[in-house]
Formats: sequence, structure tokens, C-alpha cells
Amino acid sequence: MMHVYLSLGSNIEPEPHLDAALDELRERFGDIEISPAYRFAAVGFDGPDFVNLAVGLDTDLDPVALNDWLHALEDRHGRRRDVPRFSSRTLDIDIVFYGDRVVHGPGNLEVPRAELEHAFVLQPLADIAAEVTHPGSGLSIAQLWRDCGEPSGTPCSL
Repeated sequence: MMHVYLSLGSNIEPEPHLDAALDELRERFGDIEISPAYRFAAVGFDGPDFVNLAVGLDTDLDPVALNDWLHALEDRHGRRRDVPRFSSRTLDIDIVFYGDRVVHGPGNLEVPRAELEHAFVLQPLADIAAEVTHPGSGLSIAQLWRDCGEPSGTPCSL
């Protein structure tokens, strides 16, 4: 089993899509850690605000199989892959950390995620994994969040 951290976001009907994703993650992986949810402006394009949160869970899937499972989850909830990569979406789930492994693979699989420089990933992750260290920089999530320089998200409920 490997402990992993995921980043979840949605800016198209975020509450029902994120709630459904959390239900499916619990059903497949059992107990999960869930951060508070935060509202952030879209990054990289003009669009509605996103609701973002982080999840920690244990998995028996390797990184590629987990990424495939998460893509199928996104697809079940209306994720479109025929639009520009940076656009509004019903559900976006990325593997941020897979233990302390560095992974590059198919389907935009990049672990740790490059988005770890952004508040929309760091703030929720700092709530549940502040002491986890980035395998490249050796800095903790708390340090990365403290040094981020981007504005905090607005707490919101699902």
C-alpha cells in the first residue's frame, strides 16, 4: 500500500461533482483524509471560480493505474477532453504525491505535480499534509505554502 495525496477541483457545479467524487473515492479506497474546501479564481484562463480541496488515501494501485482510475472517475462526471486543457471542468483530480516517488507517465501523469507552486493546491494540502516533504526540493508543504506568494482561497463548504 502507498499513501498518496490528490488535488481535486471543479468550477462547473462544483459541490455535487466534488461530493460525488469523494463518495467514489471512499467506496474504492476506504478511509480518506479530506481537507477543507476553498474557492479560487481560475488559473491560466478566464472562467468561473474553482472549488479546490485535497485528499489523502492509501492505494494498492501503481501510479499509472491510479491515474487511469482517476481519469475514469472524472469522465463519469462529465469531464470533457475535447476542449483546451486550461478550461472549465466538472471535475479535475490529480495525483500530487505518490509516497516520495517521482513519476512521469502517460495521460499527463507528473508526480509531484508542477501545480505545487499554486495556492489552489498548496493551501488545502497544507491542511492535511503540512509536514510532507517535496521529494525534489526537500521542502515541506507548510514551507511551500508559506513561500507561495499567491492569495489564499476563500473557505467554502461542499
